[in-house]
Amino acid sequence: MELRIDSGVLTDAVAWAARVLPARSPMPVLGGLLLDAADGRLRVSGLDHEASAHIEVDADTDVEGRALVLGRRLLDICKVLPRGRTELAVEGARLSVTSGDARFGLSLLPLDDYPAQPALPEVRGLVDGDAFATAVGQVAVAAGRDDSLPVLTGIRLALDGTTMTLAATDRYRYAVRTLEWKPEAGTPGADADVVVPARRLTEIARSLAGAGPARLALDGGSVGFESAGLRTTTRLLDGRLPRHDKLFALGDPAVAVTDRTPLGEAVKRVAVVAEGDSPVQLTFTPTAIHLQAGYEDDIASQHLPSTLTGSDTLTVAFNPGYLLDALTSLDSPEVHFHLLGPGQRALLTDGPVEAHRHLLMSVKPLV
Repeated sequence: MELRIDSGVLTDAVAWAARVLPARSPMPVLGGLLLDAADGRLRVSGLDHEASAHIEVDADTDVEGRALVLGRRLLDICKVLPRGRTELAVEGARLSVTSGDARFGLSLLPLDDYPAQPALPEVRGLVDGDAFATAVGQVAVAAGRDDSLPVLTGIRLALDGTTMTLAATDRYRYAVRTLEWKPEAGTPGADADVVVPARRLTEIARSLAGAGPARLALDGGSVGFESAGLRTTTRLLDGRLPRHDKLFALGDPAVAVTDRTPLGEAVKRVAVVAEGDSPVQLTFTPTAIHLQAGYEDDIASQHLPSTLTGSDTLTVAFNPGYLLDALTSLDSPEVHFHLLGPGQRALLTDGPVEAHRHLLMSVKPLV
C-alpha cells in the first residue's frame, strides 16, 4: 500500500474512525484502525463490540492495499504532522508515515485476526444532518450518567410517520424534541421506538452536522447512519425510557414568559453564592421575576421583566445547573415556564409550538 493525502484530511478521517476504539480490550486488534487504499480513495475503519465507524476520503493511491495499525497511536502521529502532503506506505511489517521532514513508523497488526465490519442495518429513511445534530444536543443534557442504570444513559429515538421524537431523562429532568424526517418510500414498518447510548449518538450527530441528508438505518439490535462518505453503527440499549406523556400533561398551569438569554445570565450570576445543592429561587409576578440564591449572609438577587398568567404570584426553586442546562438547550429568544407550584413539575418550552420541551422538578423554595 502506498498513497499520498493531505495531512488535515488524514487527521480528520483517523479521528472520526478512532472515536469508537475501546479504551481497553481483551482483543488487541480492536485497538487498531484498518486502512484500505484503492481507486483513489482511502477508507479508514474502526470498531469495538458496541460500535463501528467507517469513512472514505480522496487520496492518490499509487499502490492499493490494506494495513492495520494501532489507532490511537496513529491519531497521535496525525495530530503533530506538518501541514501539507503526507505519504503512507507499507514497508515490510511496518507502516511508514512521512510528511515534510518528519517520518514515523508503526508496527502492523495481523489482518487475519481483525473482525469484519458490521453491515449497515436496513435503511429506514432520511433525516437532515443539521436538524438532527441540534435536536440530539438539546435532549442529551438530560441523559443520565449513572452506568448502574444503563437505559437512563440513553436517548429514546422514536419514529412515527414523518415525525421523529428524541427524548432523555435522568429521573430529575426530562427533555423531549420532535423533528421531521423522511421515511424510505415503500419501507414496511418504518415506525420504531428504541434507546441509543447518549454519548455515542451525540458523537454521531455532531459529525452529521453540515453533511446534508443522512440515511437512518435500524434493526432490532443496532442503529446506523450514513452520509457523505461516513458510515457508523452502534448497538441499542435494552429497555425503554419512562413514558413522558402523563408527566408533561400539566392540566391548567400558570404560564410565565421572559427573555431566555438574560434569565440564563441572571441564574449564573446569583448562583455564585449557591453552595452544594442549594437552589436558585424564582418568584414570578405579573410583571417581573425575582431571582434569589444563598442563605444568611451570603445571598444574591436580581429582578428581570416577565409576564405571568394564571396566578398572581408563584414561587419555585430549581437546581441551578439543571435550570441552566434547560435554558441553554432552548434556541428561541423567549422561554415559557408552565408552572404548577412549589415542589412540583415545571415545563420549559421554546414557545407555543413546543417542538422542544424540558421538564424539571422544582425543589423546596428558600426559607
